[in-house]
Amino acid sequence: MRLDDEQESSHFEVQDGRGGGGGGFGGGLGMLLPLIGSRFGCGGIVVALIIMVVMGINPLSLIGGGGGGGQPVQTQRPATTELTDIQRTSLKVLGSTERRWDEIFKASGEQYPPPTLVFYSQNGQSGCGAAQAAMGPFYCPADQRIYIDTDFFNEMESRFNAPGDFPIGYIIAHEVGHHIQTITGQADRIRKAQQSASEAEGNALQVQMELQADCYAGVWAARDTNLMEAGDLEEGMRAAEAIGDDTLQKAAGRRPVPESFTHGSSAQRMAWLRKGLSTGDPAQCDTFKGSV
Repeated sequence: MRLDDEQESSHFEVQDGRGGGGGGFGGGLGMLLPLIGSRFGCGGIVVALIIMVVMGINPLSLIGGGGGGGQPVQTQRPATTELTDIQRTSLKVLGSTERRWDEIFKASGEQYPPPTLVFYSQNGQSGCGAAQAAMGPFYCPADQRIYIDTDFFNEMESRFNAPGDFPIGYIIAHEVGHHIQTITGQADRIRKAQQSASEAEGNALQVQMELQADCYAGVWAARDTNLMEAGDLEEGMRAAEAIGDDTLQKAAGRRPVPESFTHGSSAQRMAWLRKGLSTGDPAQCDTFKGSV
């Protein structure tokens, strides 16, 4: 991607991971289990359980013994701290999404409130509970923030064979897609529908949420074509394929069970990312087709 001249977003924070040792996070992942149990919540959390298995991590080991109350750690804007290259790339991508979605919202006479990107190392705290590196990037609707342990991007290259800078853009733009769903009320409508749905129906609705966020990511890229370089599309498709539910379940030694999917198959994720890229129109990202 051509990011050298792109302006970085100023909407970011850096969490001091030193505040998260021991029992400082209270319930840890246990604070997120109600969200997982209702088949909704922070984008990326459900598939994170599969990723943990792939990475050889026992999810139960992340559940703390309570007592901490889930108080947030201190955050700071790094005024003098030198950001890493991956953080600066992430902020350039976020800045690009802000400009593109601001244009889209203004065309409808609305104002776009951008999310904040939070960097943390290994352990952090979000409005949805504890943030753990094994979760991967996720969006928390409770505080309208995107949480990233940037080591995840190294995992994308080394473990999921999805190198390059466009996968970084795709992942951040996908989480921004969840922000769009939140501020437009789509996420709340889905959550209410899931409350009266069966487990399989709830999972299907969650898949539609994730595929729409993939499509929104494609819309961003289509509207900022000056950033695209030869090979970027292929990088994005590899990333979408790598994080499909069927691919992750196979990597964990399991037989893919479509009824258990929460993010969509590799083929679905690639198709909806491609649709956003080919149309540049968020109205074409209706993955629900009247189901809600």
